[in-house]
Amino acid sequence: MFGLGTIINTAAVILGGALGMLLNKGITERYEKTLMAACGVSTIFIGITGTLQGMLTVTDGKIETQGTMLLIFSMVIGGLFGELVNIEKRMDNIGSKLKKLLKAENDNKFIDGFVNTSLIICVGAMAIVGSMQDGLTGDYSMLTAKAILDFVIVVIMASTYGLGAMCSGIAIFVYQGAITLASHFAGNFINDELTGYLSYIGSALIFCVGINITFGKKIRVGNLLPSLLVPAIYVFGKWILTIA
Repeated sequence: MFGLGTIINTAAVILGGALGMLLNKGITERYEKTLMAACGVSTIFIGITGTLQGMLTVTDGKIETQGTMLLIFSMVIGGLFGELVNIEKRMDNIGSKLKKLLKAENDNKFIDGFVNTSLIICVGAMAIVGSMQDGLTGDYSMLTAKAILDFVIVVIMASTYGLGAMCSGIAIFVYQGAITLASHFAGNFINDELTGYLSYIGSALIFCVGINITFGKKIRVGNLLPSLLVPAIYVFGKWILTIA
């Protein structure tokens, strides 16, 4: 049965959020700042590692780069489109509605917790590739492994951000569920080249999230999310030219 991986992952995020909220009650501001820094730096290096895996190749003992122009075009075109429709504001609005629905108006960290945690657990390589595998073959092993990692991440995030971090379970359910469904029905249109590009660009976005967590909001990462569409358009265009 396809889709089980997303269900497991969502449950792990909610449980991790609940545990993190329990820990939150006993954490002082000094420890909270240290945990935030730890989350931010860890996220930065996760993003760097994934991006370099997509950019660097070893040929005849020499390190070479690839996909540089794809990264630039994806970020620029995706960023322009994201700013046009203002995805970041829409994500903030969703956070505000959830905040009101859950009667958490006095929680000043709710929106940041929802947006930052959602971005960390949604745009990574495992979320994209794992959801595709689940949709194409019903193999949810990667999403199960990701669920364990997300559990730990959300425990830490919820221990500092509170309820907003736990509500990222809604985002992961919708996001991964959509990719799984799309992959299931797209079938042969998805190949290894596309999944590699998506993982590569997604890792660059994770790096940006880490910058925001560590240094305060410097980058509107939500408005960069359309960058993930550019590799899909590129691969689809190549396929069209091949059969033309």
